[in-house]
Amino acid sequence: MKSVELLNRIQRMQFYAVELNLYLDNFPNNKKAIEDYREVSQRLKELIGEYELKYGPITNFGSACIEDPDSWINRPWPWEIKS
Repeated sequence: MKSVELLNRIQRMQFYAVELNLYLDNFPNNKKAIEDYREVSQRLKELIGEYELKYGPITNFGSACIEDPDSWINRPWPWEIKS
């Protein structure tokens, strides 16, 4: 999967997670929404991990910049990557 495709998937999962979070602010006891939020959060974590493993860090939190601190400043930023 190309970096742009993976970034698009990450953005969709982030949107979904935020929407579910807002929904749960109003309906905190909705068991289906809670389960969906957990699944989306886990998938988002996996996608970010996959992206950082292949293309370098995209967040300032996590292990990518600890394992390879130079990659944070030496690689192109996500918006600089051409497909």
